[in-house]
Amino acid sequence: MAKSVVRVRRLPRLAARACEAHKGDFGRVLVVGGSVGMVGAPALAANAALRGGCGLAKIACPSVAQQAIATLAPCATSWPLPAKDGLISKQAMAELSELAGEHDVLAVGPGIGQSAELREVLTCLVSVPDKPVVIDADGLNNLAAAGCWWRSCRATVVLTPHPGEMRRLAAGADLSVDLSGREEAAMALAACVGAVVVLKGAGTVVTDGRRVYVNNTGNPGMATGGSGDVLTGLIAAFIAQHLEPFDAAVLGVWAHGKAGDLAAAVKGQVCLMASDLLDYLPPALRSAPRR
Repeated sequence: MAKSVVRVRRLPRLAARACEAHKGDFGRVLVVGGSVGMVGAPALAANAALRGGCGLAKIACPSVAQQAIATLAPCATSWPLPAKDGLISKQAMAELSELAGEHDVLAVGPGIGQSAELREVLTCLVSVPDKPVVIDADGLNNLAAAGCWWRSCRATVVLTPHPGEMRRLAAGADLSVDLSGREEAAMALAACVGAVVVLKGAGTVVTDGRRVYVNNTGNPGMATGGSGDVLTGLIAAFIAQHLEPFDAAVLGVWAHGKAGDLAAAVKGQVCLMASDLLDYLPPALRSAPRR
């Protein structure tokens, strides 16, 4: 590995809250996702964003799924978008551009599905200048299929792939990566597309192409549907609270894994569900090491 690599070991910390603070001080997160049959994913992301401390969260989702999604995230608001075949339509791009301007961070991909129109939507969202965008799940797969998306990217992007999504992103960027060297693979993708990459799995790797953090929390019980959606919302919440994207990703993967460890200690790894992580995020964040 290159000698210029900076290994990060200390956890970033959120700023203390002023007594006179209000919800607008802690950022607005817009979750873009959901589809018919995938209503839980965007709700988990929004709930995680709120549990992670953002002031406001809104879910932009297909109109045909809005009511179901909204019932699963009662502390978030929701916005109906034009839909086609149960998925967000490209007719939603104008509304999404306006909504993006009203929010501090976008969390894109949970439950969003895949289509040619969604590839256009994703390309549009990452073209918003200087907007932090955390992308997961089918958001990543749509980007990978879009081809050369980073050439028109003006947003500040955090990619959160599991190994399969990592392979697709690398292929879409004409990169040959060997995932037996997880740090090197994540760094290569980060450097190629100019993003923070969170390569999930045992020992999750966070890198911006120069700095590298390898996480030491988490357990196999977290290998369950919805776990990644929680991480997406959590990272977005920390960016909304003024952590820069790399630091937000570092704190996010640590707290996410720590919540999983605390939940597994009570419920066992076999019985762990993604929604359990939401309940254990408060003690996880309270237990973060102090500098």
